Amino acid sequence: MERTPLLTSFQDFGLAEPIMRALTEENYLAPTPIQAQTIPVALEGRDIIGIAQTGTGKTAAFALPILHQLLLDRRKPAPKSCRVVVLSPTRELSGQILDSFNAYGRHLRLTSTLVIGGVPMGRQVRALLGGVEIVVATPGRLLDLIHSNAIKLAEVKFLVLDEADRMLDMGFINDIRKIAAKLPRQRQTLFFSATMPPDIAELAHSMLHDPARVAVTPVSSTVERIDQRVIQLEPGAKLPFLTTLLKQEAVDRALVFTRTKHGADKVVKNLVRAGISAHAIHGNKSQNHRERVLAAFRCGEASVMVATDIAARGIDVDGISHVVNFDLPNVPETYVHRIGRTARAGSSGTAISLVAGGEEHGYLRDIERLIRLSLPREDRRDPTATPRRDPARPGAKVQTAAKVQPGAKIRPAARSDSADPARPGKRNRRRRTDGKVNSSADRTQQQHPARDSAHGIARTDGLQGVAFLRRRDRSGGPHKRNRDPH
Repeated sequence: MERTPLLTSFQDFGLAEPIMRALTEENYLAPTPIQAQTIPVALEGRDIIGIAQTGTGKTAAFALPILHQLLLDRRKPAPKSCRVVVLSPTRELSGQILDSFNAYGRHLRLTSTLVIGGVPMGRQVRALLGGVEIVVATPGRLLDLIHSNAIKLAEVKFLVLDEADRMLDMGFINDIRKIAAKLPRQRQTLFFSATMPPDIAELAHSMLHDPARVAVTPVSSTVERIDQRVIQLEPGAKLPFLTTLLKQEAVDRALVFTRTKHGADKVVKNLVRAGISAHAIHGNKSQNHRERVLAAFRCGEASVMVATDIAARGIDVDGISHVVNFDLPNVPETYVHRIGRTARAGSSGTAISLVAGGEEHGYLRDIERLIRLSLPREDRRDPTATPRRDPARPGAKVQTAAKVQPGAKIRPAARSDSADPARPGKRNRRRRTDGKVNSSADRTQQQHPARDSAHGIARTDGLQGVAFLRRRDRSGGPHKRNRDPH
């Protein structure tokens, strides 16, 4: 790992005066560690691999040196062309990145545009006609514009990949390779990822030339200021317990994670019924809805936001006091990403994980192995629940749902996996109280509990791991508009 002497002031970087003026107006006082390590190397023109999580200030780490170099070599872009391409996994993050470029470059009079799904492509085509200097894009929509001959990449001098590991998770790696093949070989590439799995390391090796490596906050560590707790519950007890939890805890803003879009909507419906101001954000929500929810969450009008991992990428909201894992993630690194949204800027935070069932205990073991920490557990399972006969399965016993008794000291209760919809190969044939078998839509949801296909991903979560069926996001294209995966 290469180390650069840490600089303690933005004045030390030698950035152009218009950029420094903008930083002063933004009240930027001292660079963060990722900025202090990245900016001097990037100003030298070197490729960079940056290992950094969300919230470390990496947007400024790549935006400031790019803006400085654009100012030193100003030229009018050719029609349909651009000089900077920034790729990110979600439209929310893309919008925030573009806002940062515009804020830092407010005195440079740069031209820029946002290329994302969920909005008409014609507007983006028109914005690119005369050429722009900076394009911030999601991979799928950018590839659609390339195929439509609406954008040409022959003049690109700077390529940024932000949150590369998330783009891998969302199935964008082939799109990225196709985009990279259209770029000039002589360019500067800045590659940022919170983790470096083998596929990402291989991608970086194929795209970067003699890169410098900088890293902050290893992904296997969690912030010490976060109070992490695990609550063990009976299957079916999560919703009532979450309602009780949010009413009893001193919650400023709470971000609740579910594995599926359907699950997020179900949680919100129950919270609102209990008098808690909550909104859902996921791939099925329109862009306008998502922007309204984020605005309400930021200003405090809504105290709880329920999100899937994919939709939550790029959400940068200060003052989140609680992160609740309603469903544990089946990828342990995702746990670190989730809880890192609290305890920012020197504040403290609380991360609570609700665990029910053998499969989630397996996920929990994987998380503890990654973070090298045994998380404290509170057992809220009910030992007094008596088994009852399942009329659909003579002779079988099932456990009744537990009543939540906060603070009660109870021992673990038995559990049945017979109706666990997340077990691979098990078709959940539960019968409804009216004696009818669940609808095919219900069975599909039960068989694919982790489906969040707003990104074109169908995931089957189970003890065997995660099988990804990836297809490229063609949202907003000529035939499939408004199906943005972000």
